[in-house]
Amino acid sequence: MSSSILQSEESPLSVTSQTQDKKELPSGGLDPDRFDWHEVWYPVHYIEDLDKSQLTRFTLLERDIVIWWDNNEQMWRAFVDQCPHRLAPLSEGRINEDGLLECPYHGWAFSGTGKCDRIPQQAPGNKAEVSQRACVTSLPTTVRQGLLFVYPGSPENASNTKVPVVDVLDEEPEGWVCLNTFRDIPYDALTLMENVLDTSHIPYTHHRTVGNRANVSPVELEIVESGKWGFKGIWAEGPRKGTLGRQDTNFIAPAMMWHDLTSKQFGRTMTVVYATPIRKGECRLFARFPFKFSSKLPGLFLKLTPRWYSHIGQNSVLEDDQIFLHHQERYLEQRGGSANFTKAFYLPTKADLFVFQLRSWVNQYSIDPFPQTTLPPALPKEILLDRYHSHTKKCTSCSKALSNLQRLRVGVAAVTGLVWALLPLLMFVYPQANIITISSLTLAVIGGAAIWFSLGKLEQRFYQGRSIPPRNLPEKAIAKQ
Repeated sequence: MSSSILQSEESPLSVTSQTQDKKELPSGGLDPDRFDWHEVWYPVHYIEDLDKSQLTRFTLLERDIVIWWDNNEQMWRAFVDQCPHRLAPLSEGRINEDGLLECPYHGWAFSGTGKCDRIPQQAPGNKAEVSQRACVTSLPTTVRQGLLFVYPGSPENASNTKVPVVDVLDEEPEGWVCLNTFRDIPYDALTLMENVLDTSHIPYTHHRTVGNRANVSPVELEIVESGKWGFKGIWAEGPRKGTLGRQDTNFIAPAMMWHDLTSKQFGRTMTVVYATPIRKGECRLFARFPFKFSSKLPGLFLKLTPRWYSHIGQNSVLEDDQIFLHHQERYLEQRGGSANFTKAFYLPTKADLFVFQLRSWVNQYSIDPFPQTTLPPALPKEILLDRYHSHTKKCTSCSKALSNLQRLRVGVAAVTGLVWALLPLLMFVYPQANIITISSLTLAVIGGAAIWFSLGKLEQRFYQGRSIPPRNLPEKAIAKQ
């Protein structure tokens, strides 16, 4: 058993107050030549997507955990998802009337620290629950900037290890408008980091979503600082041929990065990405887009945009490169993996400098988080474009919107069907009904059918992405979408 610690926005005890008298430890452990992937805080969920009455399962670095709300201590907990009795997944259990996590198999119940509180089957007077063997492993947790973080390494290091957040959002909290999304991605965390660090792909890969081929120009990247912790770089001209100003990039090892842009025209915009490793060939992406606009109107517009609607668009952007990245990392593995990247990749321009730096960091400091494990067979396109299981059902906004949409569609169908059925009856019973009434009812049927069909197309966007990305569609097909 290991005790959970709380460094939470919801707690009066902050990270600073807990660690001010202790030496801060670097992420990745104390070994200067090796990065330990377990000695890191990882985000596992947005708080707004967690239900305090339910158990939530997640896999972090190939270890299944169960996330639950400890009402007794008013904090989120993360347990290894195995009952010490017979190894049943605790995520199939419940939070009982006493606020304890109860195993579904035999009712063993555990407090938030992982200590066994009761064993219903034992005889009165026996105290098997006091044994260390009766305890569940509890992982340290903290809440920062709306995200639940879990620490999978040595618990005693957690309170002294910096949580990877964008400091400026805490230092200058006023005026930011932030869009957030997440998705389970069918490729490695390092592949995701490599992709988002490479801004030069945006005009081509994301043409007609968030990019435009007309904005392509030479990309002259520079590294200004690097180490075991990651690296910092700049792009002096910046994207869109310099119209957005200089871009500053930070990679915080092993699974966080952000681009930072400031322009007089648009204000300050950031692209923040976390890649939480689930298992070989799979990670959870958390994308955050903080904006501080020069004028109030864009911020107001973003605040009024439903979260689920933003997620539909952001899923489309992710799918622009999801398929080829899934295959690309398998080709790299076949050619020797990251250790052989200089031979596997041809990187002749400064546009590839951040990719080169990331792979160099991997080779210099990082032990493979999944040693002796190879990527699973490639998935078919239909699974790669799945939105429902990778996002919708895990997102409170999208799952609720989908349920409301389905109910609305049923209602439209029922009303339209009723009008359609009553129309000939009306003409038979009231043959003197004027042409305006008949025409209006007919148009109502046609309109209802059109609405039902449109809602069906919107509903499909919660389930599946487009098979052909916008960049590959002809102009006329784009215009029709």
